[in-house]
Amino acid sequence: MNLDFPTILVAATFITGLIWAMDAVFWAPRRKQAAAALGAGGSADPDAVAATMKEPTIVEYAKSFFPVILAVLLLRSFLVEPFRIPSGSMMPTLLVGDFILVNKFDYGIRLPVVNRKIIPIHDPQRGDVVVFRFPKDPSVDYIKRVVGLPGDHVVYRDKTLFINGKQVAQIPAGTYIGTGSGLSMSGAEVRREALGDTQHDILVAPNVHGVDADVIVPDGHYFVMGDNRDNSNDSRYWGFVPDRNLIGKAFMIWMNWDSAAGGVGWGRIGDSID
Repeated sequence: MNLDFPTILVAATFITGLIWAMDAVFWAPRRKQAAAALGAGGSADPDAVAATMKEPTIVEYAKSFFPVILAVLLLRSFLVEPFRIPSGSMMPTLLVGDFILVNKFDYGIRLPVVNRKIIPIHDPQRGDVVVFRFPKDPSVDYIKRVVGLPGDHVVYRDKTLFINGKQVAQIPAGTYIGTGSGLSMSGAEVRREALGDTQHDILVAPNVHGVDADVIVPDGHYFVMGDNRDNSNDSRYWGFVPDRNLIGKAFMIWMNWDSAAGGVGWGRIGDSID
């Protein structure tokens, strides 16, 4: 098992909670008994009684940190988790340096660390932007767009997507002009694509040979692709995403920082992710 942040968070919650419980059940009553023994007869030094009743430093820290760590654990495990976009594979939807929020509730409640779903809620839909654990290395988180659902016949040929024999419409939407870390994608074609109820823009590099695919998505798995179609390491290369690897649905950009673009991208803060 990888000793990642969720594991550390669970361990910290358990340890601080255990110390607090041990103090409440065992150590605090002993301190009270010792203080009562000092005060018998009414001649005890008040400072000595106070020193006897004083909580050990480790208990003070445990009581202070346990509620905070528990709140972070619950929030991060079951509701919302932040992520940072490190690459341009989802351009133009997401840019390098975007900090996003991921809804962990929508796809079902999962136990932290073991990632086992205990309460199913919704399944991913075509067009959802999802964060998942990379099947080849679950310690690495990826973000892509869901293209194929279980049972779908997905074909990607000549930079065009076909699902169950039907071509997914693409409408030309101009030429992309990149900035900052995305400057290298300037000149790519922007095409507006519709997957289900979701309309989004994709980038296509005319002079780059596209990687094709012709697959049927197995049960319990998803076929995902990056919006930057000719610059994305996705299901065309390494296969399908198992449902157990899903982390959640990306829904908002809460910050953008790209040093190559001059720092904070104020115009992207608060943007929804479609």
